[in-house]
Amino acid sequence: MTDSATTKGEQTRELILSTALRLFREQGYAKTTMRAIATEAGVSVGNAYYYYSSKDHLMQAYYDHLQEQHRDAVETILAGEKSFVVRLTGVLHTWLDVSAPYHEFAGTFFKTAADPKSPLSPFSTESQPAREASVEIFRRLVEGSDLKLAPELAKELPELLWLLQMGVVLFWVHDDSDELQRTKTLIDRSVPLVDRLLRLTRIPGVRGVVNDVVGLIRAIKP
Repeated sequence: MTDSATTKGEQTRELILSTALRLFREQGYAKTTMRAIATEAGVSVGNAYYYYSSKDHLMQAYYDHLQEQHRDAVETILAGEKSFVVRLTGVLHTWLDVSAPYHEFAGTFFKTAADPKSPLSPFSTESQPAREASVEIFRRLVEGSDLKLAPELAKELPELLWLLQMGVVLFWVHDDSDELQRTKTLIDRSVPLVDRLLRLTRIPGVRGVVNDVVGLIRAIKP
């Protein structure tokens, strides 16, 4: 395949995805069909299915696209800050920034993603690449911070912080406050608490409890 053909194919793929996301925002996920996406994008239905086998595949592409945006947006924070509080607050606020255009249709989409059997669940096998990319951000966040932890807890913390982000996402989905102020307040006030709790784990009398918590986490992980 020539470079020009490859470029055209990438442009078509991006056009279909951007069109789908716009229709999801305007009409809702459930009401948007692949035929409607193809028509709006100006491509054949067959061509749309060539690039994306289903709406679920489109949403997985959205996950990946959002994750790429988040990774690029946090680079300055992770490269220039050492404070764990500043790093975690910045990463979570940056997620709000890159996700802002999709907040209006998030509630409709969440109905599908909340189904534990749905491939769109953030915990599904299909979502694993985006999930692992997000956990990697938190791994870099922890490793480059001023936070000193027991090795076993430090190893599990990136996934725990990803779960914290999932909690923020759930709150964000239901947040109808002006400029998402309640979600921003949740981040700003919860991150220092997380920081304090983590630093307490260095106290000798607390280490036994930490070991029990780490053991529990590993016992229930899939």
